[in-house]
Amino acid sequence: MSGISRRSLLWGAGAGALAIGGGGLLAFRFTGTDSTGTLLRSGIDLPPPFRRPLTQPPVLAPVESTGDTDVYEITQREATAEFFEGVQTPIWGYDGIFPGPTIVSPRGRTTVVRHRNELPVPSVVHLHGGRVAPEHDGYPTDLILPADGSLDDHHGTGHGGHAGDVTHGSRSYEYPIDQRAATLWYHDHRMDFTAPAVWRGLAGLHLVTDEEERALPLPDGDRDLALVIMDRAFDEDGALRYPSRDPELLETPGVTAPYEAGVLGDVILVNGTPWPYQEVDAVRYRLRLLNGCNARRLRLRLDPAPDGVDEPLVQIASDGGLLERPRAHPHIDLASAERQEVVVDFSRYGPGQTVRLVNDFGSGTTADVMEFRVVREARDESEVPERLSEIERLDPADAVRERDMVFQSNAVDGQHGWTINGDPFSVDRVHAAPNHGDIEIWNLYTDFHHPIHLHLVHFQVLKRGSREPGRFDGGWKDTLDLGPAEQARIITRFDGYRGKYVFHCHNLEHEDMMMMGNFEVR
Repeated sequence: MSGISRRSLLWGAGAGALAIGGGGLLAFRFTGTDSTGTLLRSGIDLPPPFRRPLTQPPVLAPVESTGDTDVYEITQREATAEFFEGVQTPIWGYDGIFPGPTIVSPRGRTTVVRHRNELPVPSVVHLHGGRVAPEHDGYPTDLILPADGSLDDHHGTGHGGHAGDVTHGSRSYEYPIDQRAATLWYHDHRMDFTAPAVWRGLAGLHLVTDEEERALPLPDGDRDLALVIMDRAFDEDGALRYPSRDPELLETPGVTAPYEAGVLGDVILVNGTPWPYQEVDAVRYRLRLLNGCNARRLRLRLDPAPDGVDEPLVQIASDGGLLERPRAHPHIDLASAERQEVVVDFSRYGPGQTVRLVNDFGSGTTADVMEFRVVREARDESEVPERLSEIERLDPADAVRERDMVFQSNAVDGQHGWTINGDPFSVDRVHAAPNHGDIEIWNLYTDFHHPIHLHLVHFQVLKRGSREPGRFDGGWKDTLDLGPAEQARIITRFDGYRGKYVFHCHNLEHEDMMMMGNFEVR
């Protein structure tokens, strides 16, 4: 099908999708700046912002290091977190914290992470952005059953009867770390139930470092800040609120109406703290930004901007690591799962000044993210060099084939669902079967907002419709934010490993409601 006919199809699908699913209109709207989804409001009284300090997730230490391998252990378990002063909120956490501990891996050393599942449900772990073998990628049906044995006899229930490579109690994931320095993250990836599991806390950072990055004079140490931004909603008693059709997360997937298009919380958390503040010196800081929201899109901006500086956010990296050259922006746009790294020069503000990180795609309680407080002058030996890295440019002339992938709303078995090329996810359906080493061009089409994520590979953006790539499309990407009725053209090389992997929308409610497909590298 040609690009023109696909585009015509999409405009029709975008309008028609509003009228399907459960026999009624979907209760959400979209514009060029809205998130696709419905706001879930909290029942608890929300505190004023900027009352609690930002914390950094603890860096996990290996339990064993031999030769070129570091071994880590993480226990997935029920715990509580104090999001609001004096209120204990039940969570599911890696090592019982929200977000989970950060793993730092140097390139060239294999990382093995042993996950023990002490949750009441099966789990799966995916290293988002990792180039790993298929058996360690976190395929959605490769389950870790609970360690107490409670589900050993019915592990296929709730997953369409499909079970992949199932382990009992624990599983070791092996990551070769043969890739560029980048901000990766790990999260639950169980078929049908990724969204509520991540909402409850199953997410954490995994940072890859290399010699090229370490040789650059970028801010580091205490001036290298990770910001995991999530939106959540809370009940009157402080429990996390989420509209699962099955609160036990065992049998029936999906969410109740009107949240099928995505769940948007009204509380902004940064590293698990609502609207925190961070004291900073009047120097440069590196901010590693992760949109860990299920469905919310973010437009992040400094308020106020420094006097005389229109573009104070200097981007140095995206999903797949360093850019070739820094890019200055007035704001940073992030869809779910996207990462961007920026340098902010707080010396442009005087000691005693405060500057807020705001979300221009939000309103009310979701318009503020956090506050920086400039407290003192300090020595700063960091800088942002004009050249950051070398990036191989994939040539469209080297592509062996093109494929069209249409992401749109559809009825699935009489219920609202989200599909790729009209098909809901099936473990047996393969949308693409490239040979190892093949370069392909994929034409992606959408009806609503869909952040598209490919496992295993990173890609480059060639076009957005008839236009050049967007200002945030530079470098290597693994997730691409596409707006309503938008088309993008991406190019990638299917190398690294052979085997079956998934690609999907990273609006997690869409993913759970079947907007996922397989590709198999042969």
